[in-house]
This record gives sequence, C-alpha cells and structure tokens, in this order.
Amino acid sequence: MGARNIRKLRDNHHPVNTPKHLIVAISSHGFGHFAQTACVLNALRRTQPQLRLTLLTTLPRALLETRLSGEFALEPVALDFGMLMQSAIDMRIEASLDAYRAFHADWEARVEQEAARLRELAPDLVLANVPYLALAAAHRAGVPSVALCSLNWADIAAFYFKANPAFAPIFEQMVNAYQCANIFLQPTPSMAMPHFTNIREIGLIARIGTDRRAELRERMGWPSSERLIIIAPGGIPTPIPIHTWPRLTDVRWITTWDVQVERDDVSRHSDLGFDFTDLLASSDAVVTKPGYGTLAEAVCNGVPVLYALRGDWPEEPFLVRWLQQHGTALEITRAQFWNGSFEQELRRLLELPRPARQPATGAQEAASLIGNFLT
Repeated sequence: MGARNIRKLRDNHHPVNTPKHLIVAISSHGFGHFAQTACVLNALRRTQPQLRLTLLTTLPRALLETRLSGEFALEPVALDFGMLMQSAIDMRIEASLDAYRAFHADWEARVEQEAARLRELAPDLVLANVPYLALAAAHRAGVPSVALCSLNWADIAAFYFKANPAFAPIFEQMVNAYQCANIFLQPTPSMAMPHFTNIREIGLIARIGTDRRAELRERMGWPSSERLIIIAPGGIPTPIPIHTWPRLTDVRWITTWDVQVERDDVSRHSDLGFDFTDLLASSDAVVTKPGYGTLAEAVCNGVPVLYALRGDWPEEPFLVRWLQQHGTALEITRAQFWNGSFEQELRRLLELPRPARQPATGAQEAASLIGNFLT
C-alpha cells in the first residue's frame, strides 16, 4: 500500500491534529514477544510522546509496566496462543493441533469480530507481535498494519503439523493473514520466513542494562567471592527443582520465577528490587533455553550463556547459530538443566574470552519505520 493510501486510511479515523492511536497486539506465549515490542514502543514514544497506546494481550499489567514507558490502555484479549506448552521447553503438540483446528473452524467470523473491535477503537495503525488474527482483522477494517517478530506462528505450526492434511487450509489462512501486514519487521536474529513477501530485516532488539553488582552485594550482604548466576527458563511457568541441585561453594543462584526455595544460596529476582536487565548485566552468567529476549540481552550486555536446547523448536537453530557467533556460550543437556549437574560446564564458560558486545539498533530502526505510518 502506498503512502498516499496509508494517509487516507488514517485520516478517515482521526483528524490530522489529534494524537495518533496505535493498537498493539502482543502474544502471551511467554514474555519474549512483549520484551521485543516494549523496546520498539519506548523508542517510538521518544519521537512521538503524545502517541496513544492500546495493548491487546493477556499479559498482566504489572509485567507490562516494568518495561513500557508512559500511559497505555489495556484490553485483556488473546488473539493467538502459539503452541500450548507443558513447560518452557516442552510442548503439547497434539493439543496444539486441536487448538488450531478449533481456532480456525470459524475463521471468517473470528476475523470479522476482531475487525469490529478495531472499527470501534479507531486506530491509525495496528502493530502485531505476532498474532496473525490482528493483521487479518486490520486488513478487513481498512487499517494499515505492521508485524514485528523473530518468528511467525505459521512456520512454527507447519514444522509440527505439515504432514497432516487437515492443517493445509489452516496454514494457508495463517500465511494470508501475515501477508496482510504492510511490512513484517524481522529483527536479528530470526528464523527463516520463506512464505512472506513483506519482510523487512532490521537489527538486534535488546535492552542495555547497568552493572550494579557492587550495589547489589552491599544491599544483600553477599560476599564478593560469590558468582552471581541467573536461572531464566523463560516466561512460561517451569518447575525446575533447584532445591535438589548440588551446592556450589562460590555460586549464588538467582531465579526468575516466584517460588520460594529454602536455601541460603538461592535468591528470587522479585525479592531483590532490581530491574531484570540491570540484574542480568550485573551477573556472571545466565542459564536458560534459547529464546530471543534472553539471548539478545545477554549478548548485548556481555553476559555468558549456558543453555539447554529444546531440540524441536524451529526458531532455535537460528538463535543458537547467532549466539555461537556473537556471544559467549556453552551447551548443556536437558537432564543437566533439570538436575543442576553442570558445574564443569559453568566453570569452563566463566573462563572463556568475551567477544565485543553487539549493538542493539533494531528498536530504533523499527520505530522509524513504524513512525512513517503515524506521521
């Protein structure tokens, strides 16, 4: 769609002199989709401080407020589900296929319902990370749209279900919905997206934290001899039995989930009063599974990564290849991830040389491109 037609669509919704209204549909499949989006929205608001934001997501407001600057309206709407998960590294594949069949059984009616919501909200633009239903609805409602993500659910789902004939029409609807976006912003690193013609590659999206370990140690009374290691499996609840892990004399574990562990060498992030990215930048290493947000922030903040592969997640090879090229990282097995038997790998990781930190230019690039639709 040309710039003249985009302006005509916008002006049909709002007079030129009123603040622009951006609808942002965010997947609740973990926290990574929001982490990417928040960086972009904060960059966008630095140039358009009067921008109205309405978020469509089931992520809790308290979480959204930890990363998103300024006021926003929130509608607790789930416009996708991604894949149904057993934990951060285990999927419910058959249940996910059933869920896709149900989601697409009344696809046209679902698109029209969401288009009606958009007509009522009257946005100037829809940004999706990365619910394809929002993009199809925006097209139906005559509103320009932008997709932003390192993955898409069409290629993720096809990886698991392409052999099932019943999935073929679902896949076609998903691809067509993503193609409705005026542009699909693909940050570095991303999975391959061969089915789309609207891709625009951009740089790395990540927050840069502040190393506050001296302040952290003083506040908590931790000795300087302790290594600070974050355990960050992702935003999906994952019952890691850290209470059974072997004790390492010079290591303090910091967990990102909200379960209290009765060990004096384990602390919860929520008890420390530090922003997560500052805490990450203050740590000696992070133990995780490959996910965009954690890997991008670790590399940009110079933090070594110990990771366990999910093994059957189609985005994973692209993330790991990039991590090995630009970060400091070692792999452990899933069994080691669960039982904590990775002391040898952890100590080897901490001795590896640190490459130059990668610049995080993607948020500003995305904000500039999105801003073209809002001026």
